Amino acid sequence: MIARWERIETTAGSRYLIGMRTLFRSYGIALLGVTLLAPIALAPARLMADDDHRREERRYHDAKRNDDHVWNDREDRAYREWVRENHRKYRDFSKLNERDRDSYWDWRHDHSDAQLKIDIR
Repeated sequence: MIARWERIETTAGSRYLIGMRTLFRSYGIALLGVTLLAPIALAPARLMADDDHRREERRYHDAKRNDDHVWNDREDRAYREWVRENHRKYRDFSKLNERDRDSYWDWRHDHSDAQLKIDIR
């Protein structure tokens, strides 16, 4: 193998070829490094975005009907309407007892966003 390298290095064209191989090999290693490091570098940003999304939308399970509800702005507006109609003092939904939550979900299944005039965008 060493003899072959010595023979290749004797001509000017071959030296150019070896230099190009080294250059392409370096680019290949750099590209591989970027490919392997990109997910690690981007992961914290994605996790932070997921955390923000989770803060805005919580999930609640309606045991009576065995379905899940996403708590977002529309659901909060509907909940405030339920509070008003039932002459209750506003409390954060997450702090309600189970009986009041079930009462709200029963009411909510009977009142669609269209009936409550909530924008569905």
